[in-house]
Amino acid sequence: MGDNKSTTACQPLSLTNVNTLLDSVECFLFDCDGVIWKGDTLIDGVPQTLEMLRSKGKKLVFVTNNSTKSRKQYAHKFQSLGIQVTEEEIFSSSFAAAMYLKVNEFPPEKKVYVIGGEGILEELKLAGFTGLGGPEDAKKTVQLKANTLFEHDKSVGAVVVGLDPYLNYYKLQYGTICIRENPGCIFIATNRDATGNMTDLQEWPGAGCMVAAVCGSTQKEPIVVGKPSTFLMDFLQKQYKIPTDKMCMVGDRLDTDILFGQNAGCKTLLVLSGVTSKSTLQDPSNHIQPDIYTNQISDIFDLLNS
Repeated sequence: MGDNKSTTACQPLSLTNVNTLLDSVECFLFDCDGVIWKGDTLIDGVPQTLEMLRSKGKKLVFVTNNSTKSRKQYAHKFQSLGIQVTEEEIFSSSFAAAMYLKVNEFPPEKKVYVIGGEGILEELKLAGFTGLGGPEDAKKTVQLKANTLFEHDKSVGAVVVGLDPYLNYYKLQYGTICIRENPGCIFIATNRDATGNMTDLQEWPGAGCMVAAVCGSTQKEPIVVGKPSTFLMDFLQKQYKIPTDKMCMVGDRLDTDILFGQNAGCKTLLVLSGVTSKSTLQDPSNHIQPDIYTNQISDIFDLLNS
């Protein structure tokens, strides 16, 4: 059956375990969409909860699979919502993609084709790489005529696929042809989330949908750099030197956030303010059980101040 963790029922957050949790954790890792905000709407009680955790000396890190923004753009978003967060505290999958290339000594003379947003291009540039594609290919079309050869850059050595609301046939062909025809070209996915809270009222197709399209045309599986892959966690640990058993991953998604925390040996707290509902959590077919669950992160604040 694997370890017992997956089969034991998780506990609701309570006055008893909230204190135990705080005493045993030095660093809280927070997902963003569905935990801190939904779309551009802040979830109730978030600022005072984060403030309280900081006042207790806890390190806060924000780990998001959403690759549409760079760390700098995320820091601006936090500030616009009235929360002070520095770029160094943000680990986005756009940053993870750039760091994966850097850590694996991707040749700087090679280019990276991006199916995704500005965030990926910005992080690639900061890491010293040349990105192509992204938003500027949003309106490009293809000519499906006899004797048409689709031209592509032979120096592309990696294709990065993330969330792309402007996915089109041109981009799919460009990414596909690079992966299939450029020798040694690597295929990187920022994440494989099926859906995401792109607005506060409903879920939308996630990056997993764009990644699946490229898997379909190339018949290859990508290297995933976002949650639940441990690449981000290994990178985090080199930065912070905090043992994972002193970390708690807080997220709204079982198959990315909670699995990410469990794969790395962190404590895990599921919030029901995003994708996962209580009925999904308690469904017998669900085998991913967090240590603790609660409605939203402000419950921590409310319990400690009750």
